[in-house]
Amino acid sequence: MSRRKKSHQSHGTANRPRFWGRHAVAAALDNPARKVLRAWATRDAAGFMQFPKDVPVTFAEVADLGRLVPNDAPHQGIVIEVEPLEDAWLDEILSGAPERGVLLVLDQVTDPHNVGAILRSAAAFGAIGIVTQDRHSPPESGALAKAASGALEVVPWVRTVNLARALGEIAEAGFWRIGLAGDAEMDLKDALGPPRVALVLGAEGAGLRLNTREHCDALARLPISRSVESLNVSNAAAVALYAAASA
Repeated sequence: MSRRKKSHQSHGTANRPRFWGRHAVAAALDNPARKVLRAWATRDAAGFMQFPKDVPVTFAEVADLGRLVPNDAPHQGIVIEVEPLEDAWLDEILSGAPERGVLLVLDQVTDPHNVGAILRSAAAFGAIGIVTQDRHSPPESGALAKAASGALEVVPWVRTVNLARALGEIAEAGFWRIGLAGDAEMDLKDALGPPRVALVLGAEGAGLRLNTREHCDALARLPISRSVESLNVSNAAAVALYAAASA
C-alpha cells in the first residue's frame, strides 16, 4: 500500500480530510467502507442526514461551519471529518473487469477539482476505475469530494508508484491503451474498437509525458474546433468516456 501525503491544513488533513456539501456527505455516510469520525451541522441540515449512532454530531450556525472549511466553501450546512478510503488494487480491478470496460489512467493530474470531476464522469459512464501515480495526484479532500458529487465513494481509485509498469499490467489484462494527445493524427473514434479500453490523459499544459506515450497502443485526439486549443482535462475525460461508452 502506498504512503499517503501529509498535510497540516487547518481545515482538515490528508489523514483526516473534511468533506462538505450534501451530496458528498450523504455518499460518504452511505458507504460502509468509509469511516466517519465526527460531524458538524445546522439543525436543518442534520434533519436530512442519517448519522450513525457512534458519530458525534455538533450543531453549529452557518457562519461557524464556514470556519471549518477553506474560503467559505459551499458547505450547505454540513461538514464531516473522515478517514481516507483504502486504495484499490490494480490487479483486483483487472481480474474482475467485464468483457467490455473502460479504465481511466491519469498522468500527473494534480488539481483536486479536475480529479473530482473526472471521478464524477467515471461514475456516470460506468468506468471500472481510475489509476493515478501516487506522488503526482491529490489526496482526498473536501474540494475533491465536492467536485466528485458522491463518486469518490463508488469509483475504485488505484494509486500506483510506477505508472508505466501499471500500463504494462493493464495491457497484459487485454486493455487497448489510448493516450489522448492534441498532436495525435488519429481521432478518438478511429482509435476505439477493442472491447476493453484504457483512456490515458495527461495534465493540462504538459500533457502526456514521453514515457507514458510510449506505453500507449495508440494516440488519439478529440475532434474539437480549431478555435479552441484544448479542453480542460476533466471535460476531455467526459467526452472520451462518452465516446468509449458509445462505441
